[in-house]
Amino acid sequence: MGDTEEIKIGVYTLDSLTRSMYSDARCIIREYLQNAADATDKAKAEGLSPQDDWKIYVNIDTKKRRLEIEDNGTGIQKENISKYLRNIGMSVKQQGIDKGFRGIGRLAGLQYCKKLIFETSAQGETEKSYVIWNAAELMKIIANKTDEEAAAVINRVTEIKQDKELLDKHYFKVILEDVTSDVLLNIRDIRKYLSMVAPVPFKKSIFSPKIYEELKKENLQIDEYDIFVNQDQIYKGYNWYVYDGDEDNKRQVDEVKSIEFFKETYNDQILYWGWYAITGKNQTLQPVNFSRGFRLRSKNIQIGDETTLRELFIRDKRFQNYMFGEIYAFSSELIRNSQGDNFVKETEEYKAFKSSLETFFVNTIHTLCYASSTANSAISKAIAFNETVEKFAEKEKIGWTDKEERESWLQKIEDKKKKADEATQKVEKLKLKTEETSPISKILERVTDEPTKIIVPSKDIGNSGKSNFRTDKLSKLDKKERKFLGDIFSIINTVLTSDLAENLIRKIEEKYK
Repeated sequence: MGDTEEIKIGVYTLDSLTRSMYSDARCIIREYLQNAADATDKAKAEGLSPQDDWKIYVNIDTKKRRLEIEDNGTGIQKENISKYLRNIGMSVKQQGIDKGFRGIGRLAGLQYCKKLIFETSAQGETEKSYVIWNAAELMKIIANKTDEEAAAVINRVTEIKQDKELLDKHYFKVILEDVTSDVLLNIRDIRKYLSMVAPVPFKKSIFSPKIYEELKKENLQIDEYDIFVNQDQIYKGYNWYVYDGDEDNKRQVDEVKSIEFFKETYNDQILYWGWYAITGKNQTLQPVNFSRGFRLRSKNIQIGDETTLRELFIRDKRFQNYMFGEIYAFSSELIRNSQGDNFVKETEEYKAFKSSLETFFVNTIHTLCYASSTANSAISKAIAFNETVEKFAEKEKIGWTDKEERESWLQKIEDKKKKADEATQKVEKLKLKTEETSPISKILERVTDEPTKIIVPSKDIGNSGKSNFRTDKLSKLDKKERKFLGDIFSIINTVLTSDLAENLIRKIEEKYK
């Protein structure tokens, strides 16, 4: 009896495919760009436009609260309008070939506007079609907890219209009217987001040609499209510098020194290929470096965000934020999940992918970051020793408050020298175990290349004969008074911070010189 029962789909299916699909509103732009890229690929293959005339536009009108995504791909033929733009999960795309294939991404915009419009025309047709979704009405129906079927609700909230169009026009446009999310209207933020998420080219720089050359050498190709936000073309967000501070007040503190490449095969097919950048210091990149972290990409569209691969750093998850880098999945069996924040994890290819990257992150990246930490420690300890020697020399000229102060500084020099020597010895031991061609060797070179070598102080440091005390210069005081004031200076040094103590002592010196 159950076999003949009519199957019904409740309206809450639409809730799951709209309000529950993405936690980040910006993901809907990624989904629409993905569809635009597929339509562009198909139009290119059919030769519908000149080779250099393929563009995808994202237009944001903050005053009208309107968002549009438009491509000049194949468009959808009039006879297929209802089939593809009103039905759910209807798609002619092929998994592993096209960027999208589930046929549900177009519904994502319903959550973030009051009206969602699809406008399209196919070459050879004299009409363009509009499919208009009353998103506000749909959300109202869902909120009222109705038991209506999804199909009936779709019929109520959608409308199809036609209008005249030129015969040779072919395009698809997504229009969100009365956008309800301010996030989708933040032009600056959307540009930044798409510079990491969208399948766009690298900016011209010293390192981007090396990435393209390596891809060519490996006979690999990544999909790239000319995508514009309010007429400004978007490029990948890598600028090859390291900053501290925040977006509105940042300062450059480091830069990329070299690019390294890696890859993995599975069943004699390329599984993934990637690159990572070695910076001068190779330490934690602050959030202002928004392109930080290894980024996972499929069809050159980012999967998830900077945290997606953190779980594969099984030794130390901090090291995910030490790098700029990308990992391109090339296996057709690495399938993006419906949310686009990771791959489907049940396939054998994903298990191989996960195992291989875990090993790479441990054997290569963890080792490299440890070497960076060792080198940075040696440099910082050398700097600390040198600064202590320099300050000792300055105080030797100015004079000491008492013998104990001078002795404590000599002990400081000895302690910092010992720490600097130990750190440098660790670097030397690491060098002996490192091949000259290894990326690690480039990190360790900094210890000798940077102007931070340990200053070898004069042999007679601390043995310069009679000590110079600050009270000796106070000509207005006799010997007994100078000794008394020296005791006062010692107390001041004990109870006040160094800056306050120095200021107070100088004021006293000025009075009695």
